[in-house]
Amino acid sequence: MRNRLSYLILAGLLLAAVPASAADKSAELRPEVGKPLQTAHALIAQQKFAEALVQIKKAEAAGRLSAEETGLLEQLRGIAAQATGDTATAAHSFEVAIAAGKLTPADRLRLTETLASVYYQIKDYPKAITWAERYREAGGKDAAVVTVLAQSYYLNGDWAGASRILAEQIAAAEKTGGKPPEAELQLLADSQLKQNDTAGYLQELEKLVADYPKPEYWSAVIQRVQTQPGFPRRLTLDVDRLALAVGTLSTAPQYTQTAELALQAGLPGEAKALLDHGFAAHVLGDGPEAARQERLRALAAQQAAADLGELEQRVQAAEAAADGTALVNAGIDYLGHGQPDKATRLIEEGLARGVTKHPDDAKLHLGVAYLAAGQKDKSLQAFQSVQAPDTAHLARLWAIYDTVRPTPIRLTQTAAKSGATSP
Repeated sequence: MRNRLSYLILAGLLLAAVPASAADKSAELRPEVGKPLQTAHALIAQQKFAEALVQIKKAEAAGRLSAEETGLLEQLRGIAAQATGDTATAAHSFEVAIAAGKLTPADRLRLTETLASVYYQIKDYPKAITWAERYREAGGKDAAVVTVLAQSYYLNGDWAGASRILAEQIAAAEKTGGKPPEAELQLLADSQLKQNDTAGYLQELEKLVADYPKPEYWSAVIQRVQTQPGFPRRLTLDVDRLALAVGTLSTAPQYTQTAELALQAGLPGEAKALLDHGFAAHVLGDGPEAARQERLRALAAQQAAADLGELEQRVQAAEAAADGTALVNAGIDYLGHGQPDKATRLIEEGLARGVTKHPDDAKLHLGVAYLAAGQKDKSLQAFQSVQAPDTAHLARLWAIYDTVRPTPIRLTQTAAKSGATSP
């Protein structure tokens, strides 16, 4: 029923576009051709397509049709055939009508557009590509035809062709300040993935999370970050924190593994906050691992209390050091304890003194601390200042999250949004 309705809609659109009305044109033809075509036109308007096809055959039987007679007859036959679902006949008729050479440029463009759609419907993707490309070459601007073209390239296994068309469409949308359609971004990302174009695939995933920040897109882009060749293990905890912020860190093993990483990094406050959130969300505390999870939570709470009691003394020692690394580490620790204002001050001071090892990591952590403190402008500036490739990629994702998130994260509101990071 749905296909039948689409055929009827298309037939109506085609009929409305027949130039100067078929009735007027058919009146100029030989009576044995023109009269049945006038009747066919009227029958199509009444959605009596089978009867219309009978009249078209009657006109055809007159024989020795001129190019003009052939063009009009085949247009009407194509419309009636398309309406009845006979797309093969419709496609042939429209091709013959174009080949007759008596169409105006506008009518030829209309039928070219229709042929691209018809061949796509019957899954003849090479011909759909041919006619869609002709439509574009003739100046056609309908975005639906470009979508048919891109999908035809994709379904025909020409992923490079699909990528070329989609990239053009997306760039045009972005140039005007618009948001590219989600389906186009998805198809381009998949086309690049099939070509093993990792950089292009990641670029489109980033556009997807920026324009359509769904968990499945975040999960895909984060997974790709971690599995890139040469990804440094020191950033694993940072990746997990981003996953936590965007909502893709959601299983009990993910919670416990991340908490264990935080403990190993000397950040028990963050581990405690993470585990508390997991229990509050009922991700932890149930099932066969519940006892182990409780023990881990108790350990994190014990270490967090001891750590917080000693932290101010460590800050004083860090302030006496010439290098700023210890100050940055203290700031990260305070961030895990839910004190982002202290964290930003200490990381700022540490960066000002100089950090000899992985300074861009410290800039990333500063951006997360600013974000946790609700200072969105400063967080974006910090993320944009990161230059080292691996860390910069992660900073770019944090900046996207920072931009699309409706409200800034605050560690004092929810431990789940902890932005604490390891040195």
